[in-house]
Amino acid sequence: MVDTPGVRSRRSVIVSTLGVTQTLAWGSTYYLPAVMADPICDSLRLSRSWFFGIFSASLLLSGLLGPAAGRMIDRHGGRDVLACTNLAFATGLVLLAAASGGIGLALAWMVIGVGMGFGLYEAAFATVAGLYGRDARNAITGITLFAGFASTVGWPASTLFMDGFGWRGACLIWAALHLLLGLPLNRLLVPKVKARVVETAAVERVESVPWTMIVLAGVFAASWFVATAMAAHLPRLLEALGATPAAAVTAAALVGPAQVGARLIEFGILRRVSPLVSARLATALHPIAAAILAIFGAPAAVLFTLLHGGGNGMMTIARGTLPLAMFGAAGYGLRTGLLAAPARILQGGAPVLFSLVLDRGGPGYALLLSGTLTGVAFLALLFVGAPRSEAA
Repeated sequence: MVDTPGVRSRRSVIVSTLGVTQTLAWGSTYYLPAVMADPICDSLRLSRSWFFGIFSASLLLSGLLGPAAGRMIDRHGGRDVLACTNLAFATGLVLLAAASGGIGLALAWMVIGVGMGFGLYEAAFATVAGLYGRDARNAITGITLFAGFASTVGWPASTLFMDGFGWRGACLIWAALHLLLGLPLNRLLVPKVKARVVETAAVERVESVPWTMIVLAGVFAASWFVATAMAAHLPRLLEALGATPAAAVTAAALVGPAQVGARLIEFGILRRVSPLVSARLATALHPIAAAILAIFGAPAAVLFTLLHGGGNGMMTIARGTLPLAMFGAAGYGLRTGLLAAPARILQGGAPVLFSLVLDRGGPGYALLLSGTLTGVAFLALLFVGAPRSEAA
């Protein structure tokens, strides 16, 4: 592929578009419960356990739908699929705003779960893989650079909307943003391309590498479990190790910048290195950080969050680039959907399971759990062969 100035300019527009729409998608769905759970539960007179049980079910649904979403993008390209998810998100958010009890809340999150299954990172990665084939690595990195700020933008925005219009009004504003911003961007600025690979070819390739697929699925599941658990409990973990509440929150806030910083390193220094090397580095950072935190306690909180955040930021990219490098663009959407399904399913239970370990076993056992999972993931990647060199 000749990378002329016109092609580079067009690619920048596409990557920026998908980065913005992914930021909107993540900020208005996955990151919504962190700031809206309490007011919604108070208003509907529901327990937090009920709310997060419904939210976990929506994550489970999104994981189950991932392979179907990838297959659809392989067949038809990602433009129309992503545009339809804006409609699904808007519908789910309107239903959430109208919810008057547990049934309405469950219905709203199931619709949002459908949107997450078809419209988050894997769908965006599959879209650029269909456009650029093996040359999509930088595009995938660029998308994550934008969407790495989803929580940074989404949490304050949700709080601002709620302060002015209440939680129901905030949901309606997010729905309007999907219709007025996300939908036209995805529909008008993401090109429609002819599918590169038919589904039968994708299935043949998936079936030809069962061991590697199983290993990668386990690696992604372990890393995503730890990332979700830390996102839910990091300040509390640091407090349990002796940090003050203010110090714990300050240290935890460094995860986001660390993720973006690591992605910039991936985009610059590591862009010519095999994605397998980046993935191994990403999985190695958390167990190292966990060991340091377990030994030195609260004084190592900042170092821990920087290493953990950096590894998490790099692993987000590896989830998109490593399957592309290992297997090529053929059937990429279906394959990434299959690889992400176990991670999405485990993700739903990560906050609850990690909370049980932290509460009953203490911070030492919690760090042992997270460090062991990511350490095993690192070791598993040592047994994965080098990516194929031939073009897809």
